Amino acid sequence: MQANLRTVQLWSAFAPVIDFMNNLGHIIILAYGSWEVIQSKMSIGELTAFLAYLNQINQPTKRFSKIINVLQKGATALERVFETLDTKPEVAEKEDAIILPEIKGHIQFENVDFAYNNSGKNVINDLNLEIQPGMTVALVGASGAGKTTIANLAARFYDPIQGKILFDAHDVRDVTLKSLRGQMGIVSQETLLLNASIKENIGYGKPGVTDVEIEVAAKIAHAHEFIMELPDGYDTIIGDRGMKLSGGQRQRLAIARALIKNPSFLILDEATSSLDTESEYLIQQALQKLLQNRTCLVIAHRLSTIQNADMIVVLEQGKIIETGTHSELIAISGRYAYLHSMQFPQ
Repeated sequence: MQANLRTVQLWSAFAPVIDFMNNLGHIIILAYGSWEVIQSKMSIGELTAFLAYLNQINQPTKRFSKIINVLQKGATALERVFETLDTKPEVAEKEDAIILPEIKGHIQFENVDFAYNNSGKNVINDLNLEIQPGMTVALVGASGAGKTTIANLAARFYDPIQGKILFDAHDVRDVTLKSLRGQMGIVSQETLLLNASIKENIGYGKPGVTDVEIEVAAKIAHAHEFIMELPDGYDTIIGDRGMKLSGGQRQRLAIARALIKNPSFLILDEATSSLDTESEYLIQQALQKLLQNRTCLVIAHRLSTIQNADMIVVLEQGKIIETGTHSELIAISGRYAYLHSMQFPQ
């Protein structure tokens, strides 16, 4: 802000000086030229020619002064671009990383500890969790309990500071990122949509996808109906981050995109929070089809959305304090039962 204010101050002083010098030139030529004309030493045509020449010189000078300003801003922006491009990712592949074979969905967290930026305070503490192929596992807990962090570790957006994460007995640090994330689908609370057509957004995760596949995925995700009501159907441009669509419509497109990819492992991070009842119902219908025959990790604050999960994991301060099905956790009257009673008071 201070740098921008200084720039504006300098430009506010510089621009009037340039204009003043240009106008001063006109005054000098008019004053001296008029005297020369009166003395019959110069014709009016010659005076006019001098004024025209001065204008031809002034305009490039004014443009040049503006170009310098633009070049300085461009140079500063370029430094920031190169700084970003030169940033080395915290998570890097090994030189001898292998391609992860097609996974069945058996996932293990073994003695995992994690802290952000080596802050010294662990967000995840000695996490041991095993997810069998085809299971739907829900993570429950208060904000800051570590639910999203576990999902990020599974996708290897971060590496644990201790312990390991295994996909079908393969440590995620031993495989290529492309082969790992290529078998995952993520539907988050904040959907990432591009300023492109609906067709392009749904097919983004699968190069070479056909129009038929896109339409089938949209129908399963309960998105086909609202898409056909749009002016250009599947060719409708939805704006940056899907701003031309409602929250529920954006989520259904995200689900359709996940379906197109047909991932072996799926992460649902608050996929139905902040939605109205009708949108949530339609998305729940879509998710039921999406979860079939695949391993899924669900993060949810609304407990009504995860009551049918194969296993519910209750977290507190980065530790697992309860595990079981909905009915089992209600029966033991622990932390989950308390959270459930808060959302569904008798």
